[in-house]
Amino acid sequence: MKTVESVTEGHPDKVCDQIADALLDAYLSQDPLSRVAVEVFGSHGAMMIGGEVTSGTSLEPSQVARKVYQEIGYDDELEIFVNIEEQSPEIAQGVDSGGAGDQGIMYGYATAETPEFLPRPVVLAHRLAWGLADLRRNHQGFSWLRPDGKTQVTADRGRITAVVVSTQHREGLEREELRRSLTESLIGPVIGDLDGIELHINPAGDFVTGGFAADTGLTGRKIMVDTYGGLLPHGGGAFSGKDPTKVDRSAAYMARFAAKNIVANGAAGNCLVTVAYAIGQDTPVMLQARSGDGQDLTPFLRRHFDFRPRAIIERLGLRRPVYRSAAAYGHFGRDGFPWEHIVLL
Repeated sequence: MKTVESVTEGHPDKVCDQIADALLDAYLSQDPLSRVAVEVFGSHGAMMIGGEVTSGTSLEPSQVARKVYQEIGYDDELEIFVNIEEQSPEIAQGVDSGGAGDQGIMYGYATAETPEFLPRPVVLAHRLAWGLADLRRNHQGFSWLRPDGKTQVTADRGRITAVVVSTQHREGLEREELRRSLTESLIGPVIGDLDGIELHINPAGDFVTGGFAADTGLTGRKIMVDTYGGLLPHGGGAFSGKDPTKVDRSAAYMARFAAKNIVANGAAGNCLVTVAYAIGQDTPVMLQARSGDGQDLTPFLRRHFDFRPRAIIERLGLRRPVYRSAAAYGHFGRDGFPWEHIVLL
């Protein structure tokens, strides 16, 4: 049995991720060699933006943050504090020579189970979360939806057994109307036949207060939502707010790219890629690829994919401002990102 979750763009943690990546994009759009490591914390009318930035351009982080916050769908005022310094020269000296920006372990996975090359429950959980935002933004009759929300899908041997959808809504909405509308316009179209499936729609009752007014948000607190739903290993490093010299991000993208192309080229039905680095070193201390049935795909991996940090950045074009759009609804399984491209090997 497997259970995975997703969250909407209005979830407080995801608000922070999107602001961090919008800041990264803003720096990279002016200076592609910018070094950025930004964290965002939001809570009850206040936001803190902190971290390290070394860039040939300057910008006002609070303006970027307010714009993203409003685009997501929130209109309350925020008091924003900014504390950003330059990157440590001790870290920079290893990165400047082409080495990894940190030590750590990264994973990438792909399966032929779905057209997205992801496990089906992961795909469905993201579709439900994205669908909440799509109904709110683009469909008549759903003006009662608000930005905050979460989704969850449980499957047993490939059969969906339970779906959980919790969404923020306007005050005074009848619970039965919410349940009926989301069953007909969201859950049914995404899941299909609902016979025998447990549906839990706002199971705790009213969900009127959301976002930072209800809960704190923090960058990097939804790493399983960002990757493989907890079904596969995760090295622990988050993505958002980090430029591509940070292998937490770029090597995880490369591992996904490699795993997806190994599967797409028919070398295996599924593939897990594992890579590990020592800070400041350009050659991984570990690089491995295996299929679910134990097949060693490492020789194939090494023959076709270069995991040195500079090579990753160049092959995937990671100095472009492409990151904010990846920061909600999963970094994998969606078209338009270079790490999702399929190539002939």
